[in-house]
Parts: sequence; structure tokens; C-alpha cells
Amino acid sequence: MNRIDRLTAILVQLQGKKIVKAQEIADRYNLSLRTVYRDVKALMEAGVPIGSEAGTGYYIVDGYHLPPVMFNRTEAAALLTGEKLMEKHSDRSNHQQFSNAMQKIRAVLRGSDKDFLESLDDNIAVLRSPRVSTEDEFPNRFLSDIQDGVARQRVLSMEYYSYHSDSVSRREIEPIGIFHMHSSWHLIGFCRLRNDYRDFRADRIKNLHLTDQQFDKSKRMSLQQYIAQEFRAEHEQPVLIKMRFSYDIARHLREQKYYYGVVQEKNEENYVEMHFMYQHPDYFARWLLMMGNGATVLEPESLKETVRKQIKMLSEHYSC
Repeated sequence: MNRIDRLTAILVQLQGKKIVKAQEIADRYNLSLRTVYRDVKALMEAGVPIGSEAGTGYYIVDGYHLPPVMFNRTEAAALLTGEKLMEKHSDRSNHQQFSNAMQKIRAVLRGSDKDFLESLDDNIAVLRSPRVSTEDEFPNRFLSDIQDGVARQRVLSMEYYSYHSDSVSRREIEPIGIFHMHSSWHLIGFCRLRNDYRDFRADRIKNLHLTDQQFDKSKRMSLQQYIAQEFRAEHEQPVLIKMRFSYDIARHLREQKYYYGVVQEKNEENYVEMHFMYQHPDYFARWLLMMGNGATVLEPESLKETVRKQIKMLSEHYSC
């Protein structure tokens, strides 16, 4: 990146937040702090009203705006890919807003770049794994309101369907964040009904209302703290698992083996040997049960014992 492009990029970054630390700029563009100080000084000498607070960072004085930003074709193509992902992995509210934003982006592109984007549009696709649709019962259109509640610390009032009890309950939630996992969006918040933090699947929210009630964000944990607490097992040391699969089974594993952490694969005369690094032996054992005698655990011995226990439990269950 030449210096002119870098100065423009730094200016855009400064406009994107109230306060930007020098270290943030340095990390983003792989610069030394000395270079950051020199670049910011150059912007100030060029007439950009940049203020600074010792120990805090830089900020743009209210009222100053950079003229409309032009996107190059690679940036526009990346955003087009993002739109395709949003279409399949977001709800109706967010998808519509993203589409509106893309229309504005297309409007400022040069003619040749518009043609470039148009030629890509029909040649990028994102497919979702088929699952049972609950769209008729659950409209799945509340992500925008949830984001509003998170950003403005406003309580959400909602009707939530529980598959476990097959019932709908009314909840008041202090939202702390959302995350996407296993093809679903999850709302994380402090549930006033249960007096504890809860994970709510967005596609099980039957109705939602953004209230005028404020809550004190400082009294609640952050989304990062919640994830670290709930998924700390993800940071445990993974276990080396050695497996032997029949060719018939191995042929159908495809993406599944990567989900379970395959690190090595070797074809032998009558079988395929695979090595995995995985943190959850219990989950791994349940996965193996689907394969019957087409899968053989070589090691560790503890996994063999886990499989035996699960087979015994199933046998006792169906012998009743």
C-alpha cells in the first residue's frame, strides 16, 4: 500500500469509530507506532481536524466527513460474496438491509466495475444443508431489533418456543450479543424469568418487541466472557484418535471428517486409516455408532471403552 492509499485508509478508519488507538492503526496496516504518528500528523497538516487524548487515542472532530468513498472491483466482489452469505445465513430483516446497502454500493461504482459485478452475480452461490423448516411458525425476522437492543442496552420482550417442553413462554431479556453457529443465529442475554444467562435460538422466537426499558450493561458479562465460559472445553487439549474405516464408510465421510478434526489419512489395501485431533471423545463416540462395524477404534483405549458404554446403554434401552 502506497502512502496516499494508507493515509486515506487511516482516515476512513478514524471515521469509523469515536476513538481509535494508535496501536489499532499500527496492527491493521502492519506499521510501527512511529509511522502512525507521522501519518496522523500529515493528515492534520492537510487540514483534517483530528483530536487526540493522551492514553486514549485519536478522534475526528464532529462535523467532518470524508467525501464519498469509491470501492474498487475486488472490494465490491467481496461485498457481493457477503451478500450471498447473508441471504442464506441471516434472517429477513438483516438480508433486506444488506441488499439495500449493496444497491447503494453499486450506485457509486464505475461503469466497468458494475459490469464486473453483474457478471459475477449469477456465478456465486451459497447452499444450505436441508433441514426441517419452521418458517411458517417462526418468522425469523427479528435480528435487526435484537442488534438494536444490544447496541442501545434495551430490554427485549419475546415469546420463545422450547422444543424440550413443546411450549411457548414469555421472556424479558437483557441482550448481551448474538453469534452464528451450526447454521443458526443465537441470542445471548440475561433472562429475567430464569434470573440467569440463556442461549436463545433466533429461529425459535415466535414474537419479539423492543421495549423502552434500559438495562445497565456494566452489571452484565460481555458476549466474549459468556463464550469463554460456556465453550471453555473448546480450549482443552485435543486427543489423538486413530481410526480404521472400511472403504465404503470412508467414501461417505466427506466434510464430516474435517469437522471432527482429521489430520492424517492413509489408504491401505482393505481399509482407510485416519488420525483425528478432537476435544470431545463422547461426541466422537456417538458419531462412530452411526457407522456400525465399518469403523474400528485403534486408539486410545479410553475411546473404545466409551463406545462400549454407549452400546450397552442403547442395548439396555431397547431390551425393555
